[in-house]
Amino acid sequence: MSIIRIAIDGPSGAGKSTLAQAAADALGCIYVDTGAIYRTIGLHVWKCGLDPANTEGIVRELPHLQIELHYDNGQQRMVLNGQDVTEEIRLPEVSQYTSSAAAIPAVRAYLLEMQRELAKTHSVVMDGRDIGTVVLPDAEVKIFLTASAQARAQRRMLELERRGTPQPYEKVLREIEERDWRDSHRSAAPLQQAADAVRLDTTALNFQESLDALLKIVQERGKAHEAI
Repeated sequence: MSIIRIAIDGPSGAGKSTLAQAAADALGCIYVDTGAIYRTIGLHVWKCGLDPANTEGIVRELPHLQIELHYDNGQQRMVLNGQDVTEEIRLPEVSQYTSSAAAIPAVRAYLLEMQRELAKTHSVVMDGRDIGTVVLPDAEVKIFLTASAQARAQRRMLELERRGTPQPYEKVLREIEERDWRDSHRSAAPLQQAADAVRLDTTALNFQESLDALLKIVQERGKAHEAI
């Protein structure tokens, strides 16, 4: 079977990670959560006590970082300087630092080759903000996964409750809308739909319906690519 690269982009809270992981399991691919990689840097910045607006300070930290991706029963684990931080990077406090770090060109350049290397020898499902536009512009399948800000806020709120870090709906919605603006207006690899990506809006879909729709797109696009 030839290598296939599936790029899934979309705004914060669209369910990219959950759906990408499920799709990778169904397709027998490696799942690469690029958001977790950026969150690892965000965690480091937060722990260092740096101001998220301190671009020079964040860039100075990059040479001191050793970021690794490990896989345990198909689950991606993030390791920072020898320590597993898979759970820590999901703390609500890390989000702001992640968004700021991800907007820095030097940070994105630092992580670009790491992401591309994973797709050179393995079939991957990779999700993020700029996978189809920057990281894997020649991916065989590109999907732009989205949902209304209100639906994403509701899902995010439930996720935070399950993790034991509940937040009010209004606060979660405001943060999602602010994140959308920052991600779509940043100068370095802004969030945007690739010209050849299929748009999948899951506002009115449950998880299984969303997964079925995503896998149908992969099947149709995969066949189209093989026919070329």
